[in-house]
Amino acid sequence: TTGHAVSLLTWPSIDCVLSFTAGQNPDHVLQGTGVKPGSDSRRPRGDSTLAPEDAARFLSCHCSGHCPDDAKNNTCETNGQCFAIIEEDENGDVILSSGCMKYEGSHFQCKDSQFAQTRRTIECCQFDFCNRDLKPELPPRDTEPPDPHWLAFLISVTVCFCTLICVTVICYYRYKWQTERQRYHRDLENADCRIFVGSFFYLLCSCSFLQVQRTIAKQIQTVRLIGKGRYGEVWLGRWRGEKVAVKVFFTREEASWFRETEIYQTVLMRHENILGFIAADINGTGASTQLYLITDYHENGSLYDYLKFTTLDSQALLKLTYSAACGLCHLHTEIYGTQGKPAIAHRDLKSKNILIKKNGTCCIADLGLAVKFNSDTNEVDIPLSTRMGTRRYMAPEVLDETLNKNHFQAYIMADIYSYGLVIWEMARRCVTGGIHWQIFFVFKVLKMLCSCWIFSTLSCSWSVSMSCWLPSREAWSCITLCCNILLFSCSKARDFCTFSSPSFRSSAVGIQERLSNIS
Repeated sequence: TTGHAVSLLTWPSIDCVLSFTAGQNPDHVLQGTGVKPGSDSRRPRGDSTLAPEDAARFLSCHCSGHCPDDAKNNTCETNGQCFAIIEEDENGDVILSSGCMKYEGSHFQCKDSQFAQTRRTIECCQFDFCNRDLKPELPPRDTEPPDPHWLAFLISVTVCFCTLICVTVICYYRYKWQTERQRYHRDLENADCRIFVGSFFYLLCSCSFLQVQRTIAKQIQTVRLIGKGRYGEVWLGRWRGEKVAVKVFFTREEASWFRETEIYQTVLMRHENILGFIAADINGTGASTQLYLITDYHENGSLYDYLKFTTLDSQALLKLTYSAACGLCHLHTEIYGTQGKPAIAHRDLKSKNILIKKNGTCCIADLGLAVKFNSDTNEVDIPLSTRMGTRRYMAPEVLDETLNKNHFQAYIMADIYSYGLVIWEMARRCVTGGIHWQIFFVFKVLKMLCSCWIFSTLSCSWSVSMSCWLPSREAWSCITLCCNILLFSCSKARDFCTFSSPSFRSSAVGIQERLSNIS
């Protein structure tokens, strides 16, 4: 009995403790039950308010090792729960016991902590003698630490394996790098690196560009000659399985090649109506040096060649004139920003420098004479080339040398004049209303002129030149208005471009808007 009492003091929530209060009889508290004497242990009164422990059902439980002093036949009574507990003592012996648990704190005691210092398990139930069938089991022991020798072996194997993988990867990439380096040096040795003295200026100004793109000339296979001019030749080539146009400059046209490369590399220069630039390169053939400018290839060729064999309807004419105006507008427009685009004037706009794409639109090419305007310094960047534009497309102020070379707007207006002549050249190949405008024979007449001096003399006088090789504005407007409203609108756009006074000519944006409004 003394041993049982010690156990009851060890488990205050399980064992019954006598509570003595001043002025109360100890018989009023039942040991181990939590029920006051005089109350019905089975059923509370219907007209009274009872505490939860008084209202709880009174159970009979089997007790062993945790029996109260008044227990008979290993039986105890409680208003809480029956329990069975198994625990391990200090000597490692397993002790299984059972008893009654009073109502107060029973829900917490039945949920034993898994972090208890001793190994034990408690199970509870809530009907008579239910703890006889409870068979709690001790929790498993904590896993023992692994053998230090085995742990050291695993760590050693893992480190060796990772080191082997790292060494293998490093060796692979080093071998790959050496192979690429040998191939690069072999290509440099095979390439002819002799560059003529004149290109040394380009090498200094654009060294990084040459280092990256100079070998592209060795990768291009030229197929056939497709054009020839005063600057050099144009070849159809193949690069990486695609068709490209290779513009080969004569050595004396190095300034034009350098200038055109510089213009094409301008930020935000790409536009659907500007010829697409791929690369520029210097190719040494042993006896000579070739300057390559590689661009997109358009099988329809130039507008000049296209109009020789193709007649246009009204919609095709509008498509050509509008797309050419869009390209010219992009050139003339300055784009502001941290990486903006300067305003650019073409200075050699003609039908031979406009290419026809597959979709029937134009793209402007040949920017070797282009000038740029620096809005920060208000200066015009003029190329060093001595090459001049085509006389038959020059504005009157260019022919009579009255153009203000320090005023960028003067170059813009000269481009507008040339564009107006291109419009007329396209319109003369338009068939509408049964009338074919080839009857004017403009270039046949011009080629009959005995010298450029005669043409210059004629063109300097606006009234004489227009009466010689262009129909008058009144005649043009009358004929086209009777035939087609669209052609009449194109003629009006041409009129706004070809005024003898530059101040009366329209801008590229104005022409673009005028043509876009034509339905």
